[in-house]
Amino acid sequence: MSFQLQYSQYNEHSVLVEWPAIIDENILEDILFFKEKVENKLIKEVVEVISAYHSILIIYKFTIDNVNDVFVDLKELYSSQSNVEQIESKTFRIPVCYEGEFAMDLDCYAKEIKRSKEVIISLHSNTIYTVFFIGFLPGFLYLGGLNSDLYLDRKITPNLNIKKGSIGIGGKQTGIYPQDSPGGWHIIGNSPIELFNPKHNPPCFITAGDRVKFHPISKLDHQKMKSEINNPKFDFKTLLLND
Repeated sequence: MSFQLQYSQYNEHSVLVEWPAIIDENILEDILFFKEKVENKLIKEVVEVISAYHSILIIYKFTIDNVNDVFVDLKELYSSQSNVEQIESKTFRIPVCYEGEFAMDLDCYAKEIKRSKEVIISLHSNTIYTVFFIGFLPGFLYLGGLNSDLYLDRKITPNLNIKKGSIGIGGKQTGIYPQDSPGGWHIIGNSPIELFNPKHNPPCFITAGDRVKFHPISKLDHQKMKSEINNPKFDFKTLLLND
């Protein structure tokens, strides 16, 4: 499937390529195909390709003198990607504790959406989410697929200290905070999994196109897994879920 793309110069070194402005898995697949092709075919020209919900930013090593020539090259590259193979993705089973201090907003959130905590946990953990892109913070996964019964606008006043590993819901999205930071999402749990570590290669073991399924655990299990994950020998492949 191909789309009508919009090409524009972002700055003197970068070009922005945009797809239709909707969150859609067909668009995600097309973005990842094109991103991979740009990275492989233009390896000598490009510094980095950054993807989002419906766009990619292509950063070149050189100053762009004639942007129209760049647009022509990119359009030709995009049109040549027919009959590509499906991009391989992985599904990860991420443990989450939805109890006590780990779920500091769960009571208020439950009242706001008029659902019991048990129903919220069931709906949140029984969905397989798609990773559309990684941003905002290094390792912050933007996940698509949240059950519509769980939608709730972000907080009017953000919390200034969201703990690392916190699971939040904001608007139509859910995600995991990879480090301590301010944030305006409703915190309903916490995962012991370390999503981003600059000492690892790659620093984030989950990539765009992968899938995530949350798995409820107890506070005791959270404590045990936290110590296991801090062990340098911990293998993140143990989190892979066989579909």
